[in-house]
Amino acid sequence: MSESTTEMTGVMIDPVTGEIIDQKELAERLLAQAKEQGVSLVGPGGLLNQLTRNVLETALEAELTEHLGHEHGQRPIAANMRNGTRPKTVLTEIGPVEIEVPRDRDGSFEPVIVPKRKRRLDGIDQVVLSLSARGLTTGEIAAHFEEVYGAKVSKDTISRITEKVAGELAEWSARPLDPIYPVLFVDAVVVKVRDGQVRNTPFYVVMGVTTNGEREILGIWAGDGGEGARFWLQVFSELKNRGVEDVLIAVCDGLKGLPEAITTTWERTVVQQCIVHYADLRIMPMWPRDPLQGMGLALVRSA
Repeated sequence: MSESTTEMTGVMIDPVTGEIIDQKELAERLLAQAKEQGVSLVGPGGLLNQLTRNVLETALEAELTEHLGHEHGQRPIAANMRNGTRPKTVLTEIGPVEIEVPRDRDGSFEPVIVPKRKRRLDGIDQVVLSLSARGLTTGEIAAHFEEVYGAKVSKDTISRITEKVAGELAEWSARPLDPIYPVLFVDAVVVKVRDGQVRNTPFYVVMGVTTNGEREILGIWAGDGGEGARFWLQVFSELKNRGVEDVLIAVCDGLKGLPEAITTTWERTVVQQCIVHYADLRIMPMWPRDPLQGMGLALVRSA
């Protein structure tokens, strides 16, 4: 909450008058004022840069007030107190922004909005990952930031961002799974992948329906379009090793070796080879939403 406005469900309310602030009108006034003063919208010293700086500095000051227990200018309630500010440049989605970070005397203040030793806000990570997913190299992403935002981001920084996500993806891919999935769907999505050259690559997605009636992506595997029985056995063996002991119904296309791999892994599973994923549209609404009913159906199958 800022000192001048309160934000509730996307609506800004003036805490003094209680009136709803017209955000469009506010933006128009700011733009008109910037135009009168000859201030550009973007870039260093631009309107968005100044607004971002003011918001970050206000939030940091509020964090320090909560940490110390007293407002700026009030009498300290303990030995710790404000100790000036230090300059810091943070990289945001609109480019680099220079801010003043408030400090406390004993150095115990740990800001959340702009953490210590962090110069890149989280939104930048999303931009890097989005560009990387579109096939841009680290050099091209770095050039993009310099051209669009006027900010220099090293190739090493971009690599660290993508490597962090790769580590999280590996952890997600190895997580334990439920012992029983009443319904399993196997499908593919074709994605353009840049590996020297851009080419269409199939990614196979296995989605399970839990006994609570919820959908869960169990894993994603990249292929080359020529997958056979050995590939599918590896996929389903991996799922079984991660804890999947039984599947009631498996819905899939008639890809080579796929139905056989399912029944080899789970002998009693009923394989439904879908016609335009017929079962996806009809089985799901029939599955009990009550967790106890879902578990009961699963127990009947496994008895």
